[in-house]
Amino acid sequence: PFGCHCQGWVRSFRPQKQNLFLHVNDGSSLKSLQVIAPAAMNDPLLGFGCAVEVRGILKKSPHSKQPVELEAEQIWVIGECNPVDFPFKIKERHSLEYIRQFLHLRCRTNAFSSLLRIRSEATAAVHSYFKNNGFLLVHTPTITSNDCEGAGELFQVEPPGTTFANEGSFFSVPVYLTVSGQLHLEVMSGAFPRVYTFGPTFRAENSQSRRHLAEFFMVEAEISFTESIEDLTKVWKSAFALTLLISWMELFHVRCPITYTEAIDILKRSSETFTFPTDWGCDLMTEHEKFLVKHCGNIPVFVTDYPHDLKPFYARDNQDHPKHTAAAVDLLVPGVGELSGGSLREERLDLLRSRLGECGLEDTYSWYLDLRRFGSVPHGGFGLGFERYLQCILGVDNIKDVIPFPRFSHSCLL
Repeated sequence: PFGCHCQGWVRSFRPQKQNLFLHVNDGSSLKSLQVIAPAAMNDPLLGFGCAVEVRGILKKSPHSKQPVELEAEQIWVIGECNPVDFPFKIKERHSLEYIRQFLHLRCRTNAFSSLLRIRSEATAAVHSYFKNNGFLLVHTPTITSNDCEGAGELFQVEPPGTTFANEGSFFSVPVYLTVSGQLHLEVMSGAFPRVYTFGPTFRAENSQSRRHLAEFFMVEAEISFTESIEDLTKVWKSAFALTLLISWMELFHVRCPITYTEAIDILKRSSETFTFPTDWGCDLMTEHEKFLVKHCGNIPVFVTDYPHDLKPFYARDNQDHPKHTAAAVDLLVPGVGELSGGSLREERLDLLRSRLGECGLEDTYSWYLDLRRFGSVPHGGFGLGFERYLQCILGVDNIKDVIPFPRFSHSCLL
């Protein structure tokens, strides 16, 4: 036995004739510390949800449910909590949908506090992997003048009282919240062979689905001196087999890649009725992605060689005929569909200049052409949605339940 001082929140409170039994949690784990105190220490403010400070003697517990327990000598109620008004009740099992209504309080529930601890550990594991494998962390900007994805789903940043037609606007050019740090990583890949970034990205997609957010975190990496999609997928698999959770990619034995053309053939031969078309050249939608995962044994699968016209200007041209494809790859996973996307980048100056010219972007991306003019090397990279990753490995149905403060169309609470 030794003296102990603890601070935390009461997760259960059971007064008896001679003793009080409290479970106090400080947020470090799901398990709480059992505190035993004489009934005389009972306080009208002491109860479920309140914050306390306890001083006493830590002893080995005679009960198998906990290794130790704290015999209290003093208990102070630091912050009271009215159990009638508190939306979470001590003996009720609340659904994630219910606790989502209380964004400012849901971190106090066992379910969401556990999700947050796992998110924190997964974040640390991502950084640890990249650091241990020679990647340089780059803090790419949140405010940018480029649309990396080319989809136009951008949040435009405007200082109050100005317009971009006005030459006196703050940045003098239209600027946006970033949808990807990829182009900035490509800049850095001209001096460092392995770079990555991990930060918030934004997409103005008017969706309230279970897999979309307006603000989400992306893990993105760029690798120089590679001409192989296989090189990208190897890094992909090892980077996200997070041993602190489960060796996820190894556990599911990621299926050998199938091509987009093979995927379309699978969809066309199926007896499934799809809402969206499955002709060659059409983008794969969520319903297609989930069907392909199920068809392949309900395991993660890489799909490669998408139609050239579906991919942004930077995707490497395979120069194949009669079907014209790009060296691009997506990772599809159970329950989510697309988890991650990547490609080899077009390093050939003449082909890149031609593609930018077709898109009317040659002047806008003249700096990008410079990357190919001065010491260019074959390179490629990928981006992975961190919340979708957590959704998949934890089996959480709604993406809004794996991020502390979800932002989506018509909702920006707190």
